[in-house]
Amino acid sequence: MDADVKGLKAITRKAAFVARSAAFAAGQGQAAELLADVLAGYRGKVLAGYMPMRTEIDPLPAMTAHDGPVGVPVIIGKGQPLRFREWTPGAALVEGEFGAMIPAEGAWLDPEVLIVPLVGFDARGFRLGYGGGFYDRTLEGLRSRHQTVAIGFAFDAQELAQVPTEPTDQRLDLIVTETGVRRFS
Repeated sequence: MDADVKGLKAITRKAAFVARSAAFAAGQGQAAELLADVLAGYRGKVLAGYMPMRTEIDPLPAMTAHDGPVGVPVIIGKGQPLRFREWTPGAALVEGEFGAMIPAEGAWLDPEVLIVPLVGFDARGFRLGYGGGFYDRTLEGLRSRHQTVAIGFAFDAQELAQVPTEPTDQRLDLIVTETGVRRFS
């Protein structure tokens, strides 16, 4: 990674965390309902969501409402793409890497639709994550095998003027916030 881009991402990430924390404190509004409406268009598809941590917007109500298999990410190792273990409401969970909760057991799934957590996003559909590159590697691999839809889930306040990008950064197909849905072509 170019040192200038890495530094710019780190500075941008700090500001985006502050904005996300403030938005989280203000409440999530209709975000989960809007996400569930979007996911209704992918009925029967394998969905990967995430278990919210800290001030991440909560996708669990939309994941629970999904008509089809649902998985959550499992970090296999540094520099590796994510894998997805099947999740259902009430599943036994254990703590995984970085404190993320993951199912204690379950089948491995190959998702066609992903709800992607993020720190910030821009109007071009790029996201700023935590800096590990897990979702970029994962989306690249999934998209090389089959059609994959990446849906960013965030607060409006997380929108940035422009996310610093590199050639390995994967664009999102949609962003769902508490006020609406944005699609990128």
